[in-house]
Amino acid sequence: MLQRRWFFPLLSSLGLAAPQARNPYAELGLRPVLNFQGPVTTVGASRMWPEIQSIMAEAAKDFAVLAEVKDAVGVRLAKLCGTEAALPTSGTAGAIALATYACLTGNDTAKVRRLPDLTGMKSEVLIQKPHRNGYDHAVRSAGVRIVETDSRDSFINALSPNVAMIYYLGGTRGDWAWETPVPLTDCLALARKAGIPVFVDAANLLPSWDNIPRLAATGVDLLAFSGGKHVRGPQSTGVLAGRKDLIDAAWLNSSPHSDSQGRGMKVNKEEMIGLLAALEKYSRLDFAALDREYARQAAYVMDELRKSKLHVEKSLFERGRRVHRVIVDWDESARALSSAEVLRRLLDGEPRIAALPGPGGRGLELTFLMNDPGEERIVARRLREIFA
Repeated sequence: MLQRRWFFPLLSSLGLAAPQARNPYAELGLRPVLNFQGPVTTVGASRMWPEIQSIMAEAAKDFAVLAEVKDAVGVRLAKLCGTEAALPTSGTAGAIALATYACLTGNDTAKVRRLPDLTGMKSEVLIQKPHRNGYDHAVRSAGVRIVETDSRDSFINALSPNVAMIYYLGGTRGDWAWETPVPLTDCLALARKAGIPVFVDAANLLPSWDNIPRLAATGVDLLAFSGGKHVRGPQSTGVLAGRKDLIDAAWLNSSPHSDSQGRGMKVNKEEMIGLLAALEKYSRLDFAALDREYARQAAYVMDELRKSKLHVEKSLFERGRRVHRVIVDWDESARALSSAEVLRRLLDGEPRIAALPGPGGRGLELTFLMNDPGEERIVARRLREIFA
């Protein structure tokens, strides 16, 4: 009878043994975290569906013509979004940049090569002041000047022939964006009259999926969102969708076109296919059931933490979407525990837990999104131990 002690090493040396499961984080001396920060890039932002990983692994085995993959994937992405066309991008930030480039250059390849030199091109992008955010750096990467407006009158007065695009932040308050002097419906009407395309950063409109086709139905020229985060596709992907002429121009400004401003914003073939598979799955999810599960997890943690005499409350829902966030607060001097110390203990413990400081840096905030059932018990137990 063959002896196990030499038989299995022999199979391994011949490349015939079943591969052993690897823990790549452990091999690097790292410990992963349980994520109660939400879809935050600094902790990976997304937990990819297992079947998407398998699909991408299969797609990675073969070569393919990238433009053909882009076209085929784009047709199906556009159908899901309800737009004329769509382009896989390197995250939402990549989509913002490409949208800006497209509005500046159109399909003029000489202008594509010239960016960020705006000679002979429009040179301004209009943004309402409440919509300014760190991600509009992607707009500025085109070399444009941001024109801020803070009232309806200043918005109308800024609609000059030198404006290439209007950037509109989708998200947390109002129908589609922060409380804003010019809401989207009015913005679109004014922009059409002036002949200026409107781009909506829709990253904050998920969940749920129906927000995207609803936004597309308003007639926005371009919109963008992440293919990672709650979609749970490749975190490095995004979608730019909208008018076909502008999507074609965005493609000319992106990888693999070597002499373009967006050459470094590469999306490989398996990422495109993984993005499509994830979005097709995402569009069919039962978001009401997901919401009930996230609400259950939040309620459990709140009930448990009240036993430790902590003040807990739910954050207000964002009007564009429902995300369950719990604010935990306490008397730091009486407990001799600062917010920073509690966050450190959560991150240093086992398992590691990532949370965020609460409003104004007091207490902490727990976001329930993409958490597996049972993780709420772990974070509640850890917090009760810390405050015991």
